[in-house]
Amino acid sequence: MTLADDTTRGRHPLPARLASVEIVIPVYNEAADLERSIRRLTGFLDDALPYRHQVTIADNASTDDTLAIAQRLSVDLDGVRVVHLDAKGRGRALKQTWLASDADVVAYMDVDLSTDLSALLPLLAPLVSGHSDVAIGSRLARGSRVARGPKREFISRTYNLILRGALRVSFSDAQCGFKAMRADVARRLLPLVEDTNWFFDTELLVLAQRSGLRIHEVPVDWIDDPGTTVDIVATATEDLRGVWRLLRGLTTGRIPIGAVRAELARPPMSSPSGGAVAGVPAGLFGQLIRFGAIGVASTVAYAVLYLLLRVVLDAQAANLVALAVTAVANTAANRVITFGVRGADGLVTHHATGLLAFVVALGLTGGSLAALHLMVPDAARWLELLVLAVANAVATGVRFVALKLVMASSP
Repeated sequence: MTLADDTTRGRHPLPARLASVEIVIPVYNEAADLERSIRRLTGFLDDALPYRHQVTIADNASTDDTLAIAQRLSVDLDGVRVVHLDAKGRGRALKQTWLASDADVVAYMDVDLSTDLSALLPLLAPLVSGHSDVAIGSRLARGSRVARGPKREFISRTYNLILRGALRVSFSDAQCGFKAMRADVARRLLPLVEDTNWFFDTELLVLAQRSGLRIHEVPVDWIDDPGTTVDIVATATEDLRGVWRLLRGLTTGRIPIGAVRAELARPPMSSPSGGAVAGVPAGLFGQLIRFGAIGVASTVAYAVLYLLLRVVLDAQAANLVALAVTAVANTAANRVITFGVRGADGLVTHHATGLLAFVVALGLTGGSLAALHLMVPDAARWLELLVLAVANAVATGVRFVALKLVMASSP
């Protein structure tokens, strides 16, 4: 097996007949199920997988006959090998075997084969083609089919909600035992992963997302193994500690994610006109045009919302609500369209800046309304809107300068 040239970052598509995949099966005391699962897996791979492949059984210091069975299978079956580790830990096994692999793509799945193997080719194909960098099976994505008890379903969904809230992840299922990644990406990310057990998956995915890598999700058919020996409570507790450690490391800068992002992230997309969008020029002038177009749309939306709210609210309350709603939408649109910033990085800072601009706009518009009503107590609605439009124009200039300053520092 030969790895893709690092200088290409491994993203050029590989012919299927030349691509190589190593699938790791981490095991600990799985003597009862190991042989049946490995024979089923290798039979499927030989019949259905168009890539060169190898199965590695990674024995995590088993105390039963698991290692002996694995060694016998490696003799009986072509393309099966065994790696023995003296310590437990799924993450430890994956890290050691993946870093030592000379395949183009590395993958793993749980020994119980709870995930239907028909999802394997959709998992691997985007990595071989260069479309994606990491691929995961998801039990929570639209189109997946899952059979498991309500307790595990609740814990899984709650855990992924915690990840979305605390670490702003975009992937839907961190812990499904069915994942793959390009080997060049694995070699760069794995040294940064500290966990050696169950949190390994989550930590690896968070680092991949923060590095600007593309994560491909495959909806899977998944049946819970009633005989699983995983301690759900202990695992959940360990995972929560891992979330806190990872959040702290990313916040303090202890994890050098910026350097990894600069090395691995896909280059920004540009239009045929050299950075222009839909015929709008690039650079400051183009940003001003796009910002102005969004501003016009926001102003129209603000005016419509203000007039609708004015039926049931007084002028100040209607202005507050209309301004708050359009301010959030304005910041989101400017992130993507005006400044070309996508993803979760910097999201909180950008919206906090938008909120500050909102406070400035609220002071300008609210003060203008107060001054108008002081001078013209019975001012007509059109006059209120005219005064608000002028105040908003000034606030818009403040918003552009503030957003440009913070967006410029975004990767």
